[in-house]
Order: sequence, then structure tokens, then C-alpha cells
Amino acid sequence: MIRIVSLLPAATEIAAALGLMDEVVGVSHECDFPSEANDRPRVTHCSVHNSGLTSCEVDKWVRRALRESGDIYTIDEPLLRKLQPDVILTQRLCDVCAVGYGTVEKLAQTLPSPPRVVNLEPTSLPDIFDNIGHVAEACNVPERAQKLIGDLSERVENVRERAVSIPDRRHCFLMEWVDPPFCSGHWGPELVEIAGGQDSLGRKYQRSAQIDWQQVLDARPEIIVLALCGYDIDRARRDYELLRRFPGFDSIPAADSGQVYVVNASAYFARPGPRIVDSLEILGGILHPSEFPEFVSRGPDDRRVVRIG
Repeated sequence: MIRIVSLLPAATEIAAALGLMDEVVGVSHECDFPSEANDRPRVTHCSVHNSGLTSCEVDKWVRRALRESGDIYTIDEPLLRKLQPDVILTQRLCDVCAVGYGTVEKLAQTLPSPPRVVNLEPTSLPDIFDNIGHVAEACNVPERAQKLIGDLSERVENVRERAVSIPDRRHCFLMEWVDPPFCSGHWGPELVEIAGGQDSLGRKYQRSAQIDWQQVLDARPEIIVLALCGYDIDRARRDYELLRRFPGFDSIPAADSGQVYVVNASAYFARPGPRIVDSLEILGGILHPSEFPEFVSRGPDDRRVVRIG
């Protein structure tokens, strides 16, 4: 049996979707899906995780930690040695998302039998599908990836084909952080486009970036989606209360028409695994509810998406 340690929530989901959950012997502190992940030893730690800090305080803490030490996570090295992994799934895409790739690679080389370190670094939807193939290949189940990617691609094309004929490309601001404001990046704007919208503030295939609030006021989005990195519905609701106090918020068309939504970005939008396709479908239901009624929010108790504006 191959022994897998996953340092990424998305990688854990990929492994599970490939039927490899029994081989996963260790996970990160953020891995929570599928439910079996919560039974695995946690190999990483972050002192700010579930700390109760405000978004502004989290932003300041992260910036300071990266400036002073270059990393915001720690690895339980004795535990990693005990687990004796054959494969470690990690990333070098974002220093804020997980332990830095260099740290993992350096530590892996000191283990008695150095494991294969698999770098997952997607910036687009096709990249995410490629990552599924990389994990499957590293874990000796390449044939399983073909079916999984095929099923996910079919769902993507279902949304794309239905949205392409919609003439109204609604202007949507996919917001990744509130205090300070960040636009979305990487695959976020791409998902908006496929679902039949446009995000003029987004940075497709690039890192998300801090923007001036005035840019949002000037863009006048018809829809605002709070896809706040690492936040679930309840935590995003709290930041909505902060957002609605920003100067000029009520003048934005999305606010005036009540088209503001919070989504579970921790499970979907910010997690580049199989459920990224759920994110696309959620956007379809937000942008064009009459075309995608099956994806529309089911009300205030929906754990995927809630309309709060």
C-alpha cells in the first residue's frame, strides 16, 4: 500500500475522489473533506487558524509572519517521520495557502526513505484537472483520473454550453477578501466567464491582489459574491456586515438591488479540487437563476451559497 501525506485540503479531496483515502495517512490542519480526513493525524499547524481574529488582523498577521520568517505554517517533523510517507502532496502556488514547497522538499530529503513530493500549482480550471492526473500518476492509479476528469469536464461543458447563448453577461465582482479588499485571481474570473458573467476587477490566471475600494465603486458591479479565502458561510456573513459599512456601498447596483451573495469559499471557490466544478455551478445559479434553477440557493440554511443583499 502506498502511504500518502496530503498538506493541502484540495489534494486530500483529489485523493479521495480517486479512491485513495485509505492510503492517506496524514493531512494538514485544514483538511476536512471528506469526513474521513478528520480521523487522520494532522501534520501541519497554523497559530492563526480558527483564532477568532478579524479579517484585518489576519491580514496584518500573515504579512508580518511572511516578512519575518517566510512561512506561516509549521510541520510536525517527528510525526511526519513516523508516518513514513511514500508520497507528499503539496504546492508552491501560494505561501498563504499551505506550507512552502521549499520547506517540504528540504524536509522530505532528510527522511530515511525520501518520498516523492508532488507539487500542485494550478492557476486555471484545466490546471486543476491536470493536477488530478498528476496525483493519480504519482499514486499509480492513472486510469482512475481519466474517468474523474471526464465526469467533471462534462459538468463544466453543461454550464458553458447553456451560458454561451445568454446575451446578458452580468457584471460580477468575485471578492476574495474584505478588509483590505482583494479581487479574485487564478481560476476565479475564469469561472465567472464560463458561467455567463464578467469580472472586470478580477485577475484571471494571476494572483489575487489588494485593490482600492474606489475601484469597486467605479466598476459598479451588478452582483457581488463574497468568496472569502478560507471562510465558510457563517464567517463570510460577519464580513458582509463590515462591507456594508464601507463608504458608498449602498450606491453600488449590487447593493441597491439586493444582489449580494456569500459562498462557502473554504469548501469550494478557494479549494482547487473536484468541488471547483460545484463552484462553477453555484455561479451559474447566481448569475442566471432562470437558466440554472437547479443551482440556485436553497435559502438561508444553504451551506453552499446564500443571498444576503
